[in-house]
Amino acid sequence: MEKHKAGFVNIIGNPNVGKSTLMNALVGEKLSIITSKAQTTRHRIFGIVNGDDFQVILSDTPGIIKPAYELQKSMMDFVKSAFEDADVLVYMVEIGEKALKDEDFFKKITGTKVPVLLLLNKIDTSDQEMLESQVDYWKELVPNAEIYPISALENFNVDVVFNRILELLPESEPFYPKDQLTDKPERFFVNETIREKILFNYKKEIPYAVEVETEEFVESDNIIRIRSVIMVERDTQKGIIIGHKGNALKRVGIQSREDLEKFFGKQVHLELYVKVNKNWRSNEKQLKRFGYNQK
Repeated sequence: MEKHKAGFVNIIGNPNVGKSTLMNALVGEKLSIITSKAQTTRHRIFGIVNGDDFQVILSDTPGIIKPAYELQKSMMDFVKSAFEDADVLVYMVEIGEKALKDEDFFKKITGTKVPVLLLLNKIDTSDQEMLESQVDYWKELVPNAEIYPISALENFNVDVVFNRILELLPESEPFYPKDQLTDKPERFFVNETIREKILFNYKKEIPYAVEVETEEFVESDNIIRIRSVIMVERDTQKGIIIGHKGNALKRVGIQSREDLEKFFGKQVHLELYVKVNKNWRSNEKQLKRFGYNQK
């Protein structure tokens, strides 16, 4: 009888390299929100993949940046924690990328004792010659890593990476119940779904000035009733979120409800409100309230 394997597989990289797409492909569920904008992922999100003799706990972290305000500092704390408990470290880059935006993080990758899988993503946008030169480049830069060319979006080579992860996992009992998909509560996914629609529908600073808080989540046999508040930093942003005659907010609500009904597998009634919460991104107390400040 084979022994049970379990461990933490932590995914890190610059913004927009496709970490969330990979996470969702490996888990088989949409747990991390995906948009073309940078800094989409703000938290560290666990996705749990269970088999008869294994449990893989995948961790998607925010893209590595130089923090400019308190929220971004908290986001980088989530990345630091990913180094501390990794059994396997997945360093994700894309074709043409040169290095991490933070040299200290890069030194941690090249100096770590845990196995490193360097995934060269978006190879569907490249040709063979460029791919070969990129593999050579990264071999020299991160000699301790195993390199795998992939396309997370097209699901190319993702199964190969997953099988290698299983080989590298230590023997261990499961850390979570075998029917658990993630460590996050249902309200978290409501908030993230609404935030994703805001990222899609608004431009410039608006999506980054927004936080979502679900105040009510009541589930019965055939319907879930949800009331969520969209927090912004200024009155002018509140007006933009609501839009002319409330049309912009209505669009976000419809799109969010459609996605949430797919996610939860039942009818959803969603109410959205907009409130001003001045400078919440630089307020440690507010950040703690929204689950960012780990200290």
